[in-house]
Amino acid sequence: MRAITITKPGGPAVLALVERPDPEPSRGEVRVRVRATAVNRADILQRMGAYPAPADSPPDIPGLEIAGEVAALGPGVERLAVGDRVFGIVGGGGYADAVVAHERALARMPDNMSFEDAAAVPEAFITAYDAIVTQGQLATGETLLVHAAGSGVGTAAIQIGRVLGCRVIGTARTQDKLDRARELGLHVGIVPAEARFADALHAAAPEGANVILELVGGNYIAEDLRCVATLGRVVLVGLMAGVKSEIELGLVLRKRARILGTVLRARPLEEKIAAMRVFEANVVPLFTRGLLRPIVDSVMPLADAARAHERMQSNAGFGKIVLTA
Repeated sequence: MRAITITKPGGPAVLALVERPDPEPSRGEVRVRVRATAVNRADILQRMGAYPAPADSPPDIPGLEIAGEVAALGPGVERLAVGDRVFGIVGGGGYADAVVAHERALARMPDNMSFEDAAAVPEAFITAYDAIVTQGQLATGETLLVHAAGSGVGTAAIQIGRVLGCRVIGTARTQDKLDRARELGLHVGIVPAEARFADALHAAAPEGANVILELVGGNYIAEDLRCVATLGRVVLVGLMAGVKSEIELGLVLRKRARILGTVLRARPLEEKIAAMRVFEANVVPLFTRGLLRPIVDSVMPLADAARAHERMQSNAGFGKIVLTA
């Protein structure tokens, strides 16, 4: 199989297209012929040497989500058959023609969805739903604040909030991204000035945000606590702006707020399977009904992985960058 490997820590130029043997599925696993994968921030960090792959994943092949066809079955597989169109999350190895995954960590693709669109779904929508609904307990009628509204997870969260009947407020670096996010269900957009957005949020939602999807980190956390509602929940997913923040603990006490941290990649297999089962039951049917849709920024061939990484690092994209294998 072809695979994109990280030859050494560094910039996009360290990515190389090589030939590797096809991986063999173990008990409960299937081998998937990957038709498309998507680029994530975790791939950038792994390429730079800052985010090692889990022990059960290829150490030098990035890629956390895949869409393709089941090509081979390991012992004990019961749910899937050769030829099934599937998508899902993996610990790594998605930038390749083939990858192995536990059958319960995959879901069947909707019949009307292309591989390119399907590859843009798993990491974004599983992360968003798990963060704001499963953990953040977002309820109909509440106010949701989504940072990095033009990112893959951000565009997914906006749509989920809209489907739940919530008021959705978002932040982004540019007004253009906010304008595009309005088509997905964003009610109010804010371009933060020097990580300040609380006053603008309170102007739109005087009681504050019930759930905040924090994809930026850094100094945004202190501002989140200024605008979170009483009994509100801040769910921390990303740290693009840094790993440290000075916060006012008195606000946490007075508002009885909760700050939750979450990651998908580092979870045990059992927890990843549980998140996938919730996704398959509660989210996939919404794609079939046309209530949710993947947001694809651009599609490039696997060999152009370095160019795809450059685009992600430019922060110019809106939605997911997809690689076709």
